[in-house]
Amino acid sequence: MNNLKDQIQHRFKSANIAEQIIYINITVFVLTYITKAIFGLMEWGGNPFFNWFALPENFNDSLSKPWTVISYGFLHADFWHILFNLLMLFYIGNLFLDFFSKRDFLIYYFSGIIFGGLIFIVGYNYFPALKTDIAYLVGASAGLTAILVGIATKIPNYALNFRFIGAIKLWYIAAGFIMLFIMQISAKINTGGNLAHLGGALIGFLFTNQVVKGKNLSRSFANLFKTKKQSPLKTVYKKPTPTNSIKNTSTHQRKIDEILDKISKSGYETLTKEEKDFLFTVGGK
Repeated sequence: MNNLKDQIQHRFKSANIAEQIIYINITVFVLTYITKAIFGLMEWGGNPFFNWFALPENFNDSLSKPWTVISYGFLHADFWHILFNLLMLFYIGNLFLDFFSKRDFLIYYFSGIIFGGLIFIVGYNYFPALKTDIAYLVGASAGLTAILVGIATKIPNYALNFRFIGAIKLWYIAAGFIMLFIMQISAKINTGGNLAHLGGALIGFLFTNQVVKGKNLSRSFANLFKTKKQSPLKTVYKKPTPTNSIKNTSTHQRKIDEILDKISKSGYETLTKEEKDFLFTVGGK
């Protein structure tokens, strides 16, 4: 028994952050349905996991359980729900980590979950078509969508190869999901969930734009909504930009463009170790 426990701990510690989140989601899913089975046999009704950790649509209920704006992201409605989310998280999450750091992954993922949850609550409290509905939100989809749109914004022309279909560019995949969310909202299918997905997509797009502009990602969310203070007009002496600095920046950007072009044509696997290390360094800034 101890040997099995040690193996599980070793597997978890040696996994990357995307895989660790997958393991956590699987553990919570198993515990949720074991608890549901016990409550069903005892005729106690309900499920404590969903009662305490799913995000309610009611504003007052969500305020009384503030942790649910994060905890809902670790609950899933059924087997197919978690299977699709975790498969996507494995493939897209590992691709994301080729270009961004572990820290960036956590910022994108949890910001997507939080913002998606807030959009869900706002939608059910302010949209007339949803005000009379009672619902709760579960699933990692908002965080996953932030990861997908974030990496698609970074390397839009990177192509994924699918059996029987062929190569599809990342931005096509991201745009296809966003259109699917909008179509389902118009058809009143999982409206709250799809609003949360769109919230996650918005976070992914805005965060990557902040990174491209060279801003600190940990302050990106604050920067997006920060009001700029206007200062009085004054004359300031601006030191001329050194020519060497301009050349270095141009060379740096040209090298990035050449590597991304190589990826879009031949795939990430064709990069040399030096090129991979260079991309990782750039992505981790």
